[in-house]
Amino acid sequence: MKTTTRQQWRFMAIAMAACMAGTSGQAVAQDRSQAVVTIGGADLGGVVSSPNGPEAGVWVIAETTDLPTKFAKMVVTDDRGRFVIPDLPNATYRVWVRGYGLIDSPKVKAERGKHLNLTAVPAPNLAAAAEYYPGVYWYSMLQIPDKREFPGTGASGNGIQPVMKTQHYWIDTVKNSCQSCHALGSKGIRTIPNQWGHFENSIQAWTRRLQAGQAQTNMAVTLGRLGPQKALALFADWTDRIAAGELPSAKPERPQGAERNVVISMWEWSTPKAYLHDAISTDKRNPRVNANGFIYGSPEESTDMVPVLNPLTNEAWQVKHPFRDADTPSSLSLSHGHSPYWGDEPIWDGHTSIHNPLIDGKGRVWFTARIRGPKNPDYCKAGSELASAKVAPLNESTRQLSMYDPKTGKWSLIDTCFTTQHLYFAKDPNNTLWTSAGGPDSGVVGWLNTKMYEQTGDEVKSQGWTPLILDTNGNGKRDEYVEANQPLDPKKDKRIMAAFYGVQPSTVDDSIWGQAMDVGFSRIDQPGYIVRLVPGPNPSQTSLAEVYLPPDIGYGSRGIDLDLNGVVWTTLSSGHLASFDRRKCKGPLNGPTAATGKHCPEGWTLYQFPGPQFKGVTDPGSADHAYFLWVDRYNTLGLGPNVPIAESNGNESLLALVNGKFVNLHVPYPMGFFSKNVDGRIDDPNTGWKGRGLWTTTGTRTVFHNEGGAESRPKVYHVQMRPDPLAR
Repeated sequence: MKTTTRQQWRFMAIAMAACMAGTSGQAVAQDRSQAVVTIGGADLGGVVSSPNGPEAGVWVIAETTDLPTKFAKMVVTDDRGRFVIPDLPNATYRVWVRGYGLIDSPKVKAERGKHLNLTAVPAPNLAAAAEYYPGVYWYSMLQIPDKREFPGTGASGNGIQPVMKTQHYWIDTVKNSCQSCHALGSKGIRTIPNQWGHFENSIQAWTRRLQAGQAQTNMAVTLGRLGPQKALALFADWTDRIAAGELPSAKPERPQGAERNVVISMWEWSTPKAYLHDAISTDKRNPRVNANGFIYGSPEESTDMVPVLNPLTNEAWQVKHPFRDADTPSSLSLSHGHSPYWGDEPIWDGHTSIHNPLIDGKGRVWFTARIRGPKNPDYCKAGSELASAKVAPLNESTRQLSMYDPKTGKWSLIDTCFTTQHLYFAKDPNNTLWTSAGGPDSGVVGWLNTKMYEQTGDEVKSQGWTPLILDTNGNGKRDEYVEANQPLDPKKDKRIMAAFYGVQPSTVDDSIWGQAMDVGFSRIDQPGYIVRLVPGPNPSQTSLAEVYLPPDIGYGSRGIDLDLNGVVWTTLSSGHLASFDRRKCKGPLNGPTAATGKHCPEGWTLYQFPGPQFKGVTDPGSADHAYFLWVDRYNTLGLGPNVPIAESNGNESLLALVNGKFVNLHVPYPMGFFSKNVDGRIDDPNTGWKGRGLWTTTGTRTVFHNEGGAESRPKVYHVQMRPDPLAR
């Protein structure tokens, strides 16, 4: 008779436990490393292993098409390869493993409530592994012109335009003008589509690429600023080296620590031909507003259809945004060229250019949206009796305001003389809605007194705007001023021809903070700065502004938010998250030096983004770029209050700064995650991590460049942090 060894008894016990787990509704699963994973009837759980043993810090993805819209949920394995995907809707799922150093495992069919051990597949070579790297690792291979080549000497010189004064200007342009709309390191960008056929060289291929798509005019302008031939040659060199087999020189690390606690839920919404700029779930001032309610999106130029998601029923639909005038322009008229994805079909047809949504305390949704053509009514122009028009007459506005009431289904279209881009409510008796204009052309900041508007319905009397005036004569009040293109006058103040891109009312006083990417005719000789606006009792006549530039290694601000201490946060195209604390300023904040923006370097702190730097760049920073950022004031995510979160285009993640270090919440599926903003909501404060989380949406203009191709639709993501990787 054969003797049973201790090891054989051990294997028999494991097998019996696995069988019992497969038949129990409240399963207790025994994994391959002899560690117990407990799951409930709506969960999936088990262990991920490979020939190398348990795989820690890899993603397990469960996806289904059984629900009204496609749904997926993603988690990260713990240090022993264990995972729990909690609270799955009732459906059949395809489950697989994705991770750095791996290729995707075969997709396994699974029902919730079951124990599921998964086998990870190690990448057969470095090239296969690199296909799963975030785009920044590929994008960092782009060769940036050497510092010695700046300033540019033009087409007859080194091919770089003279407007590119330093290497900083070049990097800022390829980030804020290019990478802000496309995930440039993604597969769809770093390779040339085969559908276009044969080209004699890659410069021809890139020339063809830049002639396709609805944004080809913007791309041509950017190329012109860089120097067309120089820029084309560098992008062609980039894709040539990748096609020849060159790989990123750096490798990403797997999620560590708190990064393994993330739970990401994903729904599809809108259509494959649309793109989303933003999503909104609640009122930033009170994240309990609209608890468990619908999520709303803004599709900008692509369509007039506002996507809506009910996360409780997994249903997605659309609501049509109206416009006031029949002659409101449409993006259908934009030249699009021949697309390898859509052929000659013009895929955008949006009149309303819905850019940014916001929910107020009553659960109504406000949008910056176009409701008419660009020509302003007479009350906006010179000769008007409107107070703001007397100070700064405006002839055009390209986007105005709207408000949607979900309870009644009714829209309010609100005409504004000033152009709108982003919007935020102040905490004041008038519930003032402050807006940004985007570009610097208007040179004003506008607002709507929503209390007055709701009481009277008078859109004219309820609005106002002001130019940005610096107190350069130093007397503490607004006086007669010189224009932006005029030299300083010691007896007068100074106007800067700038406008806000990001806008955010202060959390500690009545000031309004903004961020500008373009220098206009100010005296600031570096791309990007932040602005403090103090409205005063009669803003169009009394407001004063202050401007602040980051230290020289930081440049190209984009997006702005404030924490509850009044500290300002912004992202920089140099590859940093930056804070500015005005309380630290030592010198005078007005007078002639105020026009330089460099009078408070001590107020700044810079935090370098993770990921590699561009090829040919020696300055500190990262090739990564964030379109915007958001401060989690009320701990809706679970990493603590006042945590700034940058929407990283390159790392394809949300980068949360916690105690001076980044927590990288990478979204692994679909590859090419690209977000432009987030907001956080508390659905139920009594249910711990399950009752709170962040909401965001796919923000790239070209969803079809990413994983899934032309059949892919924009996505909504709910990002939550549990106390540990196995919490249910």
